[in-house]
Parts: sequence; C-alpha cells; structure tokens
Amino acid sequence: MKKLLKPFAIASIVALSFTSQAQAAIELKLAHAAPETDTQHKAAEFFSRLVSERTDGEVNVKIFGNSILGGDQQLISGVRAGTIDIEMSGNPNFAGIEPKLGAFDLPYIFGNSEQAYKVLDGEVGEKALALLDNSGMKGLAFWEVGFRAMTNSKRPILNPDDVKGLKMRTNSNKSLIEAFSLLGANPIPMPIGELYTALETRTVDAQDHPIGIVWSAKFYEVQKYLSLTNQAYTSLIMVMNKPRFDSLNPEYQEVIVQAAREAGQYQRQLNAENEREIINALRTAGVQVEEKIDTAPFQAIIKPTWDSYIGENGAEWIDAIQHAIAN
Repeated sequence: MKKLLKPFAIASIVALSFTSQAQAAIELKLAHAAPETDTQHKAAEFFSRLVSERTDGEVNVKIFGNSILGGDQQLISGVRAGTIDIEMSGNPNFAGIEPKLGAFDLPYIFGNSEQAYKVLDGEVGEKALALLDNSGMKGLAFWEVGFRAMTNSKRPILNPDDVKGLKMRTNSNKSLIEAFSLLGANPIPMPIGELYTALETRTVDAQDHPIGIVWSAKFYEVQKYLSLTNQAYTSLIMVMNKPRFDSLNPEYQEVIVQAAREAGQYQRQLNAENEREIINALRTAGVQVEEKIDTAPFQAIIKPTWDSYIGENGAEWIDAIQHAIAN
C-alpha cells in the first residue's frame, strides 16, 4: 500500500508548482540612452505596459534609461551579444553596421514629419528594418528623435557663415559630420551621455538635436542660442536580440512588434504635442530661439553629402525614399 503524503508535503508541492509557474514568466531587459524625462522613456513605459497586458503578465519588460547600461554603441553591442534584449537608438548609430541606412539621415532628405512617417511606416521602412537581420538584431519599429536643430554658446545661427569655426558635437553619422565640415565647423563625434559636461566646460561650443532632447537633457542650461535649421530628420530604431526574438512563440512575437509600433506612434504624438510648449519654455529659460531660418543656403552647401553617400552605397535607397514621398 502506498504511503499517503502528509499535509505539509502536499503544501510544499503546491508551493513549488506556483513558484515554477511564476518563474516561467519571461523578463526582457530594455535599455536606452535618453534622460528619463524624455518622450523615449515615457513611450518605453507605454510599450512595457502593452506587452504585459497583452501577454497576461507572461512577458514583462524592465526598463533601464539614462545611459545606465551604456551609451548607444554599447547598447547596440549588448543587444547583438544578447546581454540586453531590446534597445532603441538613433538611426545614425546603426549606419556603421548597415551603411545603407545612412540614406535616411541625409541632410534635408525629408521636408517634414509627414514625409518621414510615410516612408518609415511603409514598405521602404519595412525593408530598412530587415537590413538588420544579418547583424543579430530584429528591427521592431521606427520611433523618433526628430528634426535636428543647432544650439551653441557663441552666437545666433541665421546663415551658414554663423556655423564657421564652431566646435560642433555630432553623432557618428558620416553625412552629418561631412555636412558640418562643409559648413566650416569642427565636428566632434561624442556620445550623448558625455555631451552636457562637454558643453558646460566648452570642450564643444555647439550641438544638434531635436528640441525635445535639448529640453529633456537640459542643454539649455549651457547653451544660449537655438536655431531651428532642421538640417536632418533622425529616426529612432527599436531593435531586439534576434535569437531572443526567434525563441518566443509567434503570439508573443506579434505582441512585441505591434506594441513597439503603437508605442512609436505614441511617442511621435507626445513630441508633436510638446513642441510649442518646449519652445516657449526654452525662451523663458533664457535661450534665444530663431524659428524662421532660410534653409536654402544651408542645403546648397551640404548637398555634396548626397554624392558622398551615393559614391559608397549607390542611389537605390535615396531613390526609394524619394519615390515613396512622391507617391
């Protein structure tokens, strides 16, 4: 005759069963370099909530913002190595891995946000995300950094001559580095996590970012002048470690991709709603804001950046972008 299990043994088995179920939940690590006051972080929280709700708590996303796990290049390397599950960085940070993506950062290739969204959310954008498949990453969605404006501590920038001689922090994008060289600045590539201190100590005089980041990163505390030159649109790409993504069941994969895209739409909406408020707040903080800039002289000087891109990568992606805008 088999021995009956004692009550405490039964309780232990039940407890172990519940513990096993709890451990079965999947936890994903999401990292980004932006301040936690930025719309990137707010949208990351929105993404995390969507994933948890739509998987009944079986997939949870833990967020590490403000460069806690490193700058953009370290985060991308972490995703490729599998030490970070998900991250989002500006498109220029991926162009070193897949140079064709540099077409999306070419100066003045997009005239407004609507054109950028039309391209990135359509077939061209899907094909662009797929370029990352061979680099150990699954491209999930395009979020937004935005149109880049120039700030500096020296003088108002109203025409190209005003850029000459400025020590200009740039990201790693080759086209923007070339553009500022053509304008007569001294480009200095630097991670965003180091930028505030560099501006404060005058290691660099100037930088270019969308106004949302100028505000959230508090660059206005160490920069006197802002000019809405809008010389390039920068998208934000959310990527996931591809083996990790492929290991999930198809239902969870669909939830993650859809949540990433909805969170990207949410972030763009936040940026649009905040734009006028941020400009007013920057003025209140003592920044001289120049909104009406004739960009034609800037475009004429930096147009050779397109030729440089075509010389290295061909015209396929430029043509695809322009065709998508026109149709």
